[in-house]
Amino acid sequence: MDLALSTEETELEAAAAALLAKESPAERVRAAEGTGFDPVLWKALRGLGVPGLAAGPGAATALQLTLITEQAGRALASAPVVETLAAARVLAACGGPDAAELLRECEAGSVATLALRPVSGGRAALVPAGSVADVVLYHDGLALRAAQAVPPPIAPNLGCLPLADRFLPDGPGLPALAGGERAVALFEDGRRDWQLLTAAQLVGVAARALELGVGYVREREVFGRPVATFQTVAHRLADHATGVDGARLLVREAACAVDAGDPRGAALTAMAFCFAGELAVAVAGDSLHFHGGYGFSREYDIQLYYRRAQALPLVWGSLQREYQRLADLLHGPAAGKDASA
Repeated sequence: MDLALSTEETELEAAAAALLAKESPAERVRAAEGTGFDPVLWKALRGLGVPGLAAGPGAATALQLTLITEQAGRALASAPVVETLAAARVLAACGGPDAAELLRECEAGSVATLALRPVSGGRAALVPAGSVADVVLYHDGLALRAAQAVPPPIAPNLGCLPLADRFLPDGPGLPALAGGERAVALFEDGRRDWQLLTAAQLVGVAARALELGVGYVREREVFGRPVATFQTVAHRLADHATGVDGARLLVREAACAVDAGDPRGAALTAMAFCFAGELAVAVAGDSLHFHGGYGFSREYDIQLYYRRAQALPLVWGSLQREYQRLADLLHGPAAGKDASA
């Protein structure tokens, strides 16, 4: 598998990096923490092609979309990049006039997302981008449906992510975008895409947290020496540099498998998500502690990355349970375990 980027992909990555560096500086991230959403940034991202890149003729590949979401992670973008791209891919795969109309609304500025957790009693808990999404795609046990409503207020959370509970019609209350086994497959593909794009986002969080840590220990002196000259610090950061590269390659391998229709795509995506999730917490945590007491203060940017690294994996759920699901994907359910659990 060739994971080298093409010229087009390198240019796409550079364009996303330049836009986000300009439109998502740390002061803008702080200003958006009350809602988790920066409408000016979202408008700029739409100018880049989000979410239209994920659907239509010449749609971007999963690999190309991970390049965008990694840069979104680096910049702590206060915009539903992952959610809208994943939802757009589901709508494009659904086909039909209803899905096409929803795609047009997204391209015009509406926010779409997926309810990752099962809907129970008409309620989907902690929907990603649920506090800003105009459209929520969900599977109600019978069909894949799209609910449109005014989004509720944000549910307070560590990462200041735009999470919210959404109350959705449970049962045949809305026209179905797809039904039967096809609906299940489309929805699971959407969940996989969300996980893959979030793994790339976590790589971006880890990469930038590492840069902040390295930059600080090079300048900060203790006992007349830069902190970076202490072996414990230098070796830890060197290990993290290797880890970031490994996580990035694993995300790209998973994306290439998804693009190729490789049956290993779901397992590789889960691997990338688990590894990137643990790595982001470790890198941001060490970089924060190498800042000393300053790292815990709101004035320093590293705490923004630490909180985002902690919060993003939890939107999916427990990483420990995800490792168990990964084992099932690779080896089948354990003896005596319900395959549907």
